[in-house]
Amino acid sequence: MKTYVPDTSVIIEKIVSNLIKEKKINGTIIIPNAVVAEIESQANKRRETGFLGLEELKELQELKKQNKIDLQFMGNRPTVDQIRFAKSGEIDALIRQIAYDHSAILITADIVQAESARVYGLEVEFIEHQKPKTKLSLEKYFDDRTMSVHLKEDAIPVAKKGLPGNWELTKLAKKPLKRETLMELSKEIVEKAKMDPGSFVEISRPGSTVVQYRNYRIVIVRPPVSNGLEITAVKPIKKLTLSDYEIEESILDRIKTQARGILIAGEVGSGKSTFAQAIAEFYAEQGKITKTVESPRDLQLSKNITQYSKNFAASGEIHDILFLSRPDNILFDEIRDTPDFKLFTDLRLGGSNCLGVIHSASAIDSIQRFIPRIETGMIPSVIDTIIFMESGKIESVLTLKITVKVPSGMTESDLARPVIEIYDFLENRLSYEIYSYGENTVVIPVSEEKSSTIKFAEQYLDKEFKQYSRSAKVEIKNNRATIYVPEKEIPKLIGVKGKRISNIEDKLGIRITIKEQKEQKEIINYHAAESKKFVTFTVPKSLIKKQAEILLEDNFLFSAVVSNKGKIQIHKKSQIGRTILEALDTNRKIEIKI
Repeated sequence: MKTYVPDTSVIIEKIVSNLIKEKKINGTIIIPNAVVAEIESQANKRRETGFLGLEELKELQELKKQNKIDLQFMGNRPTVDQIRFAKSGEIDALIRQIAYDHSAILITADIVQAESARVYGLEVEFIEHQKPKTKLSLEKYFDDRTMSVHLKEDAIPVAKKGLPGNWELTKLAKKPLKRETLMELSKEIVEKAKMDPGSFVEISRPGSTVVQYRNYRIVIVRPPVSNGLEITAVKPIKKLTLSDYEIEESILDRIKTQARGILIAGEVGSGKSTFAQAIAEFYAEQGKITKTVESPRDLQLSKNITQYSKNFAASGEIHDILFLSRPDNILFDEIRDTPDFKLFTDLRLGGSNCLGVIHSASAIDSIQRFIPRIETGMIPSVIDTIIFMESGKIESVLTLKITVKVPSGMTESDLARPVIEIYDFLENRLSYEIYSYGENTVVIPVSEEKSSTIKFAEQYLDKEFKQYSRSAKVEIKNNRATIYVPEKEIPKLIGVKGKRISNIEDKLGIRITIKEQKEQKEIINYHAAESKKFVTFTVPKSLIKKQAEILLEDNFLFSAVVSNKGKIQIHKKSQIGRTILEALDTNRKIEIKI
């Protein structure tokens, strides 16, 4: 009968119990109290690894009761400092000492621990990480159209399905998820991420964990950071290349040869990172050494592009690595806080070609975020091109340059000063100016009236398309026309094989896009009543069979079809029913929209 001492790495990954069940080891299992203390410390910080370790220890106790092993706990508990400096090897040393004192075989999945133990002449059973054979339970919520899945305790699981800018929120089940279900899911995610060579735990904090499991980015948030256990998983639907985007030749040429400091801006879900990913792949295909800085590492890139994580290295370390390795292009995804802005600025001023991804509501807002962090006169040296994304497409492109002149709207020549000019690249039109005014730095839009050509084009298109849809609305921007009409009238405007649109484009020399005109939802009056079993909303009978949305404090609650009697009924014992009753009792705002 042999004696074994497992360390924390194999306990957390539930390796020991599996080895016993597979009859690969038997005899005495000594669990150092240092291992228990480390696992307990992680569990107290609400980290999944701690709970996984506790489960494994309970499993070993069950195997002892079945007389399959002899289980013992030995050694001193580590001090607070030893737990704090666990990464430096303090607890590993205590574990090795137990194995040495009892001439035991050390079981570990940590290569450093294994080699250190061999230095002391210990027999080591090293367990290499193996790729998990089964899928994550979470993957059952995804299909080919699913962008992201949102799971929260006591709430119905939902998913965003569609494409950026054109998606719908879909319910994935009829019943709310229980906390126990989410706890099992979160533990499974962390456990399999540690076993899979292509996956990793990017961030592990007491209130949150970020995991990159293959091509799934998973965020786990726990109380007290959130008001309930929550899991959000995002998966890219399609990997795009630059050729998949309808890019003007002039923009493509600028990306290829001229732009050295590019910002890709847009709102959440606008397709910024997907477009940046396509540019990074393009640079790599052109024979350029391309590297990324990410937090977390979730871009799906080819193997010849190195991805660095800000979560495992300080900004100074990444700075040194990039300058010493001298890549041709650097993709920074995403620029969030002041250290990120400083690192991006330093890399650009050091001569690197940088591509940054940044959240902003408009193209000009992305520049506003740089103004408090660097000297205004340096901005054009850091940023020369801004590409604003919307619904997965390029909405606008701005370029920057600095000059000395009298700002637009001023007339006195002695008011001349350094001015950053921001141009609409497609129209070659001055759109904004940035300059110092007193003690402040101001961003001033430069207004220009519409040219007579654009006015003529708007009038012509309005008259032309009103023949086919009385509700057609025309908008011209960046030498492109967008026509908004109800979805059912789109085929009439396009014509057979798109000939009608093509003829008008050729005549005016302007590109035309047809988009669906979103219907405005109307807030309606209702009467709420409570019966023995139901809460009933009575609405005008003119709305029979209409789709209604019920909102609580402006937040979507549920949708329903108005019955033949003009009523919407909700069972009082359901989760939604209890929520509505509480809202009615406390006079919270409930709205019904059609």
